[in-house]
Amino acid sequence: MQLYTMLRQLADSWMLLFLFVFFIGVVLWVFRPGSTKTYEDTSKIPFRHENKPATSEEARK
Repeated sequence: MQLYTMLRQLADSWMLLFLFVFFIGVVLWVFRPGSTKTYEDTSKIPFRHENKPATSEEARK
């Protein structure tokens, strides 16, 4: 039972702290100054070829 108690205490304290720090890191990574162009380009993928089908060369971009 001591292993269970130790793992439970680890999960309650240190893993919670680790996952919170990881979450903050992901948020900071997403909102970093240089990422705007990347996410704008990705968000426009469904609308790139709205008027005509993409050629094989355009589809590879």
